[in-house]
Amino acid sequence: MNIPIDLPFLSELLGIPESIPLSTREMELRLQVFIDERGTCSPRMKDFISSLGNCFRLIGVRVLSEQEARPENGRFKPGVVIIAPGHYEDEDLAINSVSTLYNNIIVGIHDEPARLTPGSGPQEKLDAIVSRLAWDMVHISIYLDADSWTICTMNGGVVTLKGASPRPSDIRDTLVPKLTAQVVPPKSSDLELLPGTFPSEPEGFTQIAAEFRECARLWSDNDYLLTHTSRESLTYRSPLYQKIVARYLDQRSGMSYGFFAHQTPTATRPAEPVEHPGACRRNGYRVPVRIRGSWYLVEPAPVTVVTTRSGCRKTDIDPSSDLLSITLDRGRITLRTPATSEESHPVRPSFDTLTILAHALGNAFAASLLQTIRPSWNFARSLEEHGASMTHWHGYPDDIPEFDGYFVHGQNNPPVSCSTPQSAVYSFLGKFDALEQALAANIPYQGDIHIEPNHGTNIIGSLSLSTTAARINRKSVELH
Repeated sequence: MNIPIDLPFLSELLGIPESIPLSTREMELRLQVFIDERGTCSPRMKDFISSLGNCFRLIGVRVLSEQEARPENGRFKPGVVIIAPGHYEDEDLAINSVSTLYNNIIVGIHDEPARLTPGSGPQEKLDAIVSRLAWDMVHISIYLDADSWTICTMNGGVVTLKGASPRPSDIRDTLVPKLTAQVVPPKSSDLELLPGTFPSEPEGFTQIAAEFRECARLWSDNDYLLTHTSRESLTYRSPLYQKIVARYLDQRSGMSYGFFAHQTPTATRPAEPVEHPGACRRNGYRVPVRIRGSWYLVEPAPVTVVTTRSGCRKTDIDPSSDLLSITLDRGRITLRTPATSEESHPVRPSFDTLTILAHALGNAFAASLLQTIRPSWNFARSLEEHGASMTHWHGYPDDIPEFDGYFVHGQNNPPVSCSTPQSAVYSFLGKFDALEQALAANIPYQGDIHIEPNHGTNIIGSLSLSTTAARINRKSVELH
């Protein structure tokens, strides 16, 4: 993976640890797993678990003993991934032995086919996955079949791998990235919260609200953004586990996947060409970036995005209660919520908050660089005058319509889950990949299409939300 920015700068820009593993090899070397053998397992599952442990060891993942995994008070060390095959009684569930809800990924394994069919729609798929995760109190479920095994994740991802037993390449390329970083919703403590202050400029909100409503209407016949699973609709083993799920989701009412977002107009300064990165903090805070073999200093601009709140119905948006704004400035996030939000239904930011802001920051960097490298191209001017749109859904269209000046990237990234720091980093760095493609082809840059393996699609750029929606859903639009 080409990383055109030094990691300390990347860490400061996005507010993430410098130590975050980005390559599959780094992930393997840092991963620690414990295989809990207390569950009731069939002979086939025992064979699968034995092969899984061998695969982990072959690729360099450390498999811990119980004493290493739970050294004190019977609780798992933070960062340990717990593999929990078979059936467990309530008192034996691994969730009972974690120190906090956000420090250990738990993987359930079931000797049965995934409860999905080739004809399962997105909502059926989401309900089947999330209901089993909630019942077993795990973050990832693996299902065994006679000649295949299937991984289901919290972000609705489903990956089926051939063979009755896992292969080292399957574990390295597919499972390890999902075990490296936990899906964690943004918590209030991570943000500067300004409740009731959105919109800050009511006179400009009418046009933004109309754009979101039209975008939602154009998506209304597309199953990919109709999905919504209420927390209250799930079945739990006990009220205690229902409360744990509520805490894990930071009291969100449910889960709905995908987002619409509008980056507000963002002015940037032209990047400064330099011979080498050198000391870039002498005249203010600037970040060295390498594009096509040359170095430039970019002054990061604060970015603000209006986006849908977590759990809202994306195809039936009420702008007065379903929209909020998020701002990123030097790694610090500010959240503004609408004045109409009710205490009984608290507004929460999207699980993808950092990824959304990483896209916006990447747009600002691209605009700064293009002002210097290709000043005749219109992207920077468009970003300053109109902003940019962002559309994300879980899945892939059969054929992505052509978006002139939009460049595709991300297909070869490790398949991490959404809402992870890696997802945000890949979104930000992908802008430079797309930019290099545009420069090499000498085609004016207008945006990017970020493909996230085992996850979904992002379309980010100068086109409005409604124009993007009309192109993606053109068949439905033509029928009406």
